[in-house]
Amino acid sequence: MASRPDLDIDGLEKDTISSGAVSGFATGVFSIPEGMAYASLAGVNPLYGLYSGLVSSLVASLTTGTVLMISTLTSAIALSTGSVLDVADVSDDDMPRALFTVTLLTGAVMLGLGLARMGSMVSFVSNSVMTGFVAAASVLIIVGELGDFSGYDPDGSNKIAEIWDWFVHIGDWDGATTAVGLVTVVLVIIGKRIPATEKLAPVIVLLAMTVAVTILDPSSVATVADIASIPRGLPAPDLPAFALIPDLALGSVSVAIVALVQGAGISTAYPNPDGTTASPSRDFRGQGLGNIAGSFFQSMPTGGSLSRTGISVGGGAKSRWGGIFAVVWLGVLLLLFGSLAELVPLAVIAGLLFVIAGELVVGRLANAELAAHSSWGSTAAMVVTFVAAMFIPLQWTIFIGAGLSLVVFIGRSFQGGKVSELARSDDGYWSEHDAPRTLTSNTVTVIGLRNWKFFADVPRLAELMPRPGDASGAVVVVRSRDLDDIQSTGLRMVDNYRALLAESGNHLVLAGVQPHVAETLERTGIADKIGPDHIFLAGPDVTRSLDDAWEFAHDLVAGDS
Repeated sequence: MASRPDLDIDGLEKDTISSGAVSGFATGVFSIPEGMAYASLAGVNPLYGLYSGLVSSLVASLTTGTVLMISTLTSAIALSTGSVLDVADVSDDDMPRALFTVTLLTGAVMLGLGLARMGSMVSFVSNSVMTGFVAAASVLIIVGELGDFSGYDPDGSNKIAEIWDWFVHIGDWDGATTAVGLVTVVLVIIGKRIPATEKLAPVIVLLAMTVAVTILDPSSVATVADIASIPRGLPAPDLPAFALIPDLALGSVSVAIVALVQGAGISTAYPNPDGTTASPSRDFRGQGLGNIAGSFFQSMPTGGSLSRTGISVGGGAKSRWGGIFAVVWLGVLLLLFGSLAELVPLAVIAGLLFVIAGELVVGRLANAELAAHSSWGSTAAMVVTFVAAMFIPLQWTIFIGAGLSLVVFIGRSFQGGKVSELARSDDGYWSEHDAPRTLTSNTVTVIGLRNWKFFADVPRLAELMPRPGDASGAVVVVRSRDLDDIQSTGLRMVDNYRALLAESGNHLVLAGVQPHVAETLERTGIADKIGPDHIFLAGPDVTRSLDDAWEFAHDLVAGDS
């Protein structure tokens, strides 16, 4: 019996279990501080951040095409999820089932896009937009944790106002809480600079600071126990709130897009060990199945995590066993020590998030420089995305960014088309020059078209084509090999240019015409107006059609003369 295409059993058997067990332990342990920290970003019980590394991650590890991918909760997903819940104005009575509903809808969107084979859609969110989005998310991470970091919750109509209010009220900061947060930041930074502790520095600092605060017992330092109860054990089944689907559906689409775009680079950064190419659509399906399954086991929305995948691979993972054992170890730790998470100071979690936010910014500096030096459109898209996130809910920012990416794409497509003259030398080689503005009588002018993909650019193409002027008996050969389709706007332009040449006794010849384009010309009757013998189809030889058209054009000129 053939195995399911989404469940690569062979991939599980190719690697030793031991390498997955070792790498999985590091990943599972690291999931504890990150899971709690990211859940706090969304304003929900840290318990759900821990649970996000269980069922969702397990199902995704078994079904994604990128076998090394770790799909779990990330900072951007958490922020987007929190924004969806805020905009929907979910009541306390509807929480946490509203959270699980967002997870379900996010998974449904991912799965639907995967089944529709739309894995390439992430390409429409440009590097500049994603850079602005990540930079904005980093600022939002810091702003969201200012209260836990200092003991003073800032107030303001937008994020900039909150930062200002926080600094203005520096005298209201709690000294002990701020000290815990600052020490956490310093220790994590130092730990990450030491090779022996680099990967597990957040875990080590979390444990050390929790023990220190527990021993010193400063009364003003809040802990997880002040905001949530963390039972020892695994998540019990729970149903999403299906009645809230209409209120949460659109926002969940934004969460899915953020998650998919974040995870899109994992297959490139960590290719499959067996050399196979991972399908983006299969990755979509795997992450979608993980979220759908996790939504019934108290999970927040999840997606491919580049940082968590890096920890897994750095720990020695060579197959799906790395992700599977990460779930197993996290489950064991929750069973044995889950309730101890209530002792973790909130200022420690805030400090960890401050470091994560800083790393996100540093990691995107090179991309920001590329965007700034590439074009004004890319720079504007990056800046607008960043600024928008400071004033509107983050869930809408990704839609604005995607729209900006599309505008930049259309703008570049509109200016991308080139018209040049192709000249044939005596030895048969072709060279490219600026196209002439007017024709010369009884001569052959060969025009090459490149990168004309967008219908709105057709009027500019018509303006750039050489005009007949006073010329007669001239032949214009248009090489259209790069044109693999033609719409009504282009058809009209071809017919109008043919008529313009014919009025003054000149001829139009088409070279390198793709079969599909030729069929369209014939079906619309334009081929008959041009003349079937004036149309030369493209073939496997790159210049054969052009050479034949060139010789035919010279015969036309000789005949007219």
